[in-house]
Amino acid sequence: MRHLPNLITLGNLFCGCLAITSIFNAKLEQAGVFILLALLLDFLDGFAARALKANSALGKQLDSLADMVSFGVVPGMMLYTIFFMGSASSEMNPQLLSAGQHAMFLVTLFSCLRLARFNIDTRQSNHFIGLPTPANTLMIMSFPFILGHDEFGLSPLIYNPLFLLALSLFCSWLLIAEIPLLALKFRSFRWKDNRGQYTLLAFSALLLLFFRYAAPPLIILFYVILSLIFPPEKISK
Repeated sequence: MRHLPNLITLGNLFCGCLAITSIFNAKLEQAGVFILLALLLDFLDGFAARALKANSALGKQLDSLADMVSFGVVPGMMLYTIFFMGSASSEMNPQLLSAGQHAMFLVTLFSCLRLARFNIDTRQSNHFIGLPTPANTLMIMSFPFILGHDEFGLSPLIYNPLFLLALSLFCSWLLIAEIPLLALKFRSFRWKDNRGQYTLLAFSALLLLFFRYAAPPLIILFYVILSLIFPPEKISK
C-alpha cells in the first residue's frame, strides 16, 4: 500500500501523455478531459500519501515530474495549437505569427521554473507564492470547451493571436510572481480561519452555475483578487 501514492502520481503522468496525443489528433476537448482526470489524481496522490503516512522524497520528485508534463507541457501545447488555428485568418506578418506561436511555450518554461522553485521554497507550506501550475492549466484547458460550446461569443477573442500572446506572457509572470495566494487547506471549519477559502468555493460554484464552460478563467481571476483581499500569510499567523 505504501506505493499507492506513487502509482496514482504515475496515473497523473499517463493522463498528461494521453492529453498530448489528443492534441496531436486535434481532439482538444478530449485532451481537456484527460487533464481534468490528471488534476483529480494530483489531488488524490497527496491525500493517499497523508492517509497512508507514505510521504517520501521520491514521491515529491515524482509528483513534480508528472506535473511538468500534465501541467507544463500540455497547456503550452494547447495554446500553441489554438494559436495556430486562429492564425489562419490573421493578417499579421507570417514571421511574427510564427514567433508568437512559439511564444506559447513560455507557459511551459515558466511552469518548469515554478515547479523547481516550489520544491525548495519553505515558505509555501500553508499557502502558495505565485499561481500553482494546476490552476493555470485548468484555466488554459477550459478554452477548447469554451470554443466548442461558445454561449458568450468568446471565440474571436480566444483565437486572436495578440490576446493569446498577452495571455501567455501574463500567465508566465503569474506563475513565478511573488504574490501569496490561498491554498485550499482547512485548519478548522471556522469562518474566521477560512474566510478566503469559503468565499472562493462559494463564488466558484456560482460562476460555474451561471457561466459554465467560461467559468474557469473567471474563477482563477477571482482567486488572485481574493488572495489580495485576504492575504494568506496574515491569516496563517
